[in-house]
Amino acid sequence: QVQMVESGGDSVQAGGSLRLSCVASRNTPASMGWFRQAPGKEREGVSCITWSGGSALYADSVKGRFTISRDNAKNTLYLQMNSLKAQDTAMYYCAAASRPYCPGSWGVPDDFAYWGQGTQVTVSS
Repeated sequence: QVQMVESGGDSVQAGGSLRLSCVASRNTPASMGWFRQAPGKEREGVSCITWSGGSALYADSVKGRFTISRDNAKNTLYLQMNSLKAQDTAMYYCAAASRPYCPGSWGVPDDFAYWGQGTQVTVSS
């Protein structure tokens, strides 16, 4: 079992930046991802990074604005979010898969085994 705790969510103006962090209770050779869920909408994949950190995938809606990274020595996953938009408003969750590479359908929550409780990001226009 892996416990994961997110932090860094906040309320910001459009165009601003935030950095989310997610600390895992132990190191696990797993790909990790960020998901988000807005009220009334399904949870969607934002980004996924391999265990080595050498490869990352992004949803089209965040490409060029968000950057995922990880520090395995600290068991920590990050999401740098720049040029935030009102439509980025959501609860953000980190998740760990059960394999070192991002699942083929990485944007599907079912492919991730461990989840944090979420951190709220609110962007006002």
